[in-house]
Amino acid sequence: MSRIGKKPVELPAGTTAKLDGQTIEVKGPKGTRSFTATDDVTLTLEGNTVKVTPRGTSKRARQQWGMARSMIENLGVGVTTGFKKELEIQGVGYRAAMQGKVLKLSLGYSHEVNFEVPEGVTVTSAKPTEITVEGIDQQLVGQVAANIREWRQPEPYKGKGIRYKGEYIFRKEGKKK
Repeated sequence: MSRIGKKPVELPAGTTAKLDGQTIEVKGPKGTRSFTATDDVTLTLEGNTVKVTPRGTSKRARQQWGMARSMIENLGVGVTTGFKKELEIQGVGYRAAMQGKVLKLSLGYSHEVNFEVPEGVTVTSAKPTEITVEGIDQQLVGQVAANIREWRQPEPYKGKGIRYKGEYIFRKEGKKK
């Protein structure tokens, strides 16, 4: 039994949901998101509550049960409050700046890195050493943050690079004489 899937999804106040077969569409103040569930689960909409039930006892049906419930809950969170990832840049001369829809990163390379911000995500850089990625799609926000971090991952000796805010970097001791 899925412990997550058993709980019905209470959509936040200010959102409206529409069910069309296996597709649920949630509208909120930040936008509209939709999710299409597999044929292994059944979706039912009662007022502002969505209930997910499996169509069988197969392993796949039980997997999809909890996953579909989590995806629907994330739709409600995304269209009301949105998702946010914060990145920190550490290193001498490492900095970031937004120019229109392009994030310009100086990361110690011989050239400046120009990162095109995809549609559906907003990237801001309040300070030269901080980057904030926001949007209504949790997967897209996380992927964009990971793509930015990939340009210069934190190294274990000095800790230089791009890291998530609050991320712990295991430090290694350098060479000894």
